[in-house]
Amino acid sequence: MQDSQPLYDLAPVAQLMLVGAVIALLPLVWILVRHRGGTRGDRWQMLARLLLFLTFDLVLFGAFTRLTDSGLGCPDWPGCYGNASPLGARHEIIAAETAMPGGPVTHGKAWIEMIHRYAATSIGALITLMMIAAWWQRRRDPHSTLSPAWATAVFVWVCVQGAFGALTVTLKLYPAIVTLHLLGGYLGLVLITVLARDRQLPAIPIPAGLRHAAWAMLALLFMQSALGGWVSTNYAVLACSEFPRCQGSWWPPMDFAHGFTVLRDLGSTAAGDLLPFAALTAIHYVHRLAAYAVLACMLLLGWSLRRVADPFVSRLGLALLALAAWQLASGLSNVVLGWPMLAALAHTGGAGAAIVCVSALLTRTRAGRVADAAARLRPAASAGPAATPR
Repeated sequence: MQDSQPLYDLAPVAQLMLVGAVIALLPLVWILVRHRGGTRGDRWQMLARLLLFLTFDLVLFGAFTRLTDSGLGCPDWPGCYGNASPLGARHEIIAAETAMPGGPVTHGKAWIEMIHRYAATSIGALITLMMIAAWWQRRRDPHSTLSPAWATAVFVWVCVQGAFGALTVTLKLYPAIVTLHLLGGYLGLVLITVLARDRQLPAIPIPAGLRHAAWAMLALLFMQSALGGWVSTNYAVLACSEFPRCQGSWWPPMDFAHGFTVLRDLGSTAAGDLLPFAALTAIHYVHRLAAYAVLACMLLLGWSLRRVADPFVSRLGLALLALAAWQLASGLSNVVLGWPMLAALAHTGGAGAAIVCVSALLTRTRAGRVADAAARLRPAASAGPAATPR
């Protein structure tokens, strides 16, 4: 039954778009009621921030979909066996589950997969509305603070992300596609963080070195997220079940060539053979080794930001320090506790939060002059308390 179902069945597209639009109405109505006396800019700002929150939740639910093996709960796209919900596909799901008990298609997995698609569709509807509103407002007021260019960039992102979502299903969880889909989710968080910035607030000057360090940190976070996604999509978390060593060794047997071959099916080498366990070990251990460097950089940047006098920048530094501890704890929990669901979701969410944190720092700050930036630094602790005049 699953094999006979076309991979792409566009019959339920109109119904899915309607479901997404209805879900999107809920946050829109909430914003209109809560800010009925505010300006368009206020409502835009609140909608952008709410969109950031919803997108973060969608990234987490996407991880939940993957971790529960629900990515193929509906083997076609965009619906479920050509229907807008698993209710209309109950006979096909029963047949698939009967033919392969415990397989990729069950009622529970189908609902998880479709809820993920409903949420993605509703976010797409909100992004489309924001883009239209931004261009309409800019046409009415050329000096509007709304950013149609960024709203359009977010719209393009959500379309590309939807395409990767479709490929995730139709290419049967192809590891490179699944990993790119995760990175696309994190990229969306960056774009929406920029979109949500209050452009009426002046940029905060910080030393140019801190700005460069923040850009480097963002690149490192994406690199580590790519490695983490590669670990998760290849189910390599349990290749090392102890810490700090792996399989009783500081350098276990590893097959880097097969482990980091990008163009291959799940669980297979490029030649179609079974992926060796040493390849999974290499995937896991490289992510672990890179984590040491990324955590050290997070701690260093967080400590440096804490020394900046501006409260917003200082709070971001504290957040980075806390997120470094969060990622260390959740990462260790995945290893020593056997990849529990809560720890896996916490680790994915921690990476997303760190990316948002650094993106907010880059969005709200600018490189100031040395004297300007130095004036915002707190006095060094070694200087001691100021002398009391007699």
